[in-house]
Amino acid sequence: MNFLRVVPAVVVAVSLWALPAQAESLPLPEGRVLLTVSGDIEMTNDGEAATFDLEMLRALGESEIKTDTIWTPGDHVFTGVRLKTLLDHLGADGSTIEATAINDYSVSIPMADATEGGPIIAYAMDGKELSRRDKGPLWVIYPFSSSSDYRTEVIYSRSIWQLDRITIKE
Repeated sequence: MNFLRVVPAVVVAVSLWALPAQAESLPLPEGRVLLTVSGDIEMTNDGEAATFDLEMLRALGESEIKTDTIWTPGDHVFTGVRLKTLLDHLGADGSTIEATAINDYSVSIPMADATEGGPIIAYAMDGKELSRRDKGPLWVIYPFSSSSDYRTEVIYSRSIWQLDRITIKE
C-alpha cells in the first residue's frame, strides 16, 4: 500500500528533474522591436532578454492616464502598458529599474514606483502613436495630475522619453 503512494511521487520528481532548467519564453516580436528588457527577469525570448514590438506591449493590456505634463501643454490621454504589469509579466525581481533612451540617456527608477496606479510605458498620446519627435516611440508617464506626490523634480526626472531599454538590477 505504501509502495503505491511512493511510486507516483518518485515518477513526478524524476520527471521534473529531467526537464531542462530554463526561463519561460515569450513569443518573438513580429514587428519592429521597441523595447528590450534584461537583468533579473524570468521570462525571455532573445537569449537572456525580453524583446517587445508594439503589438506585444498592447497585448499585455492597455491602460490610460489623463494628465498634463511639464513638456506638453494641457491635458492629454496617454495610452500604454502599466510598468507594474510589464514587470510582473516578466517575473522581474530587483530593486532598481535602469531605463535607457535611444540616445543612451538613462535614469534609475525604484521598483517601488511600479504600482497599480503608477506609471505607464506610453506608446500613444490622444490616440496617436508617439513618434520620436513626440518623445516616442515609448515614454514613461506618471499620473502627474492625480497627486502632488507625482509633481516633483525627482518624478519628472524619471519620466524618460524615447525609452528603448530596461535593465532590472538589485
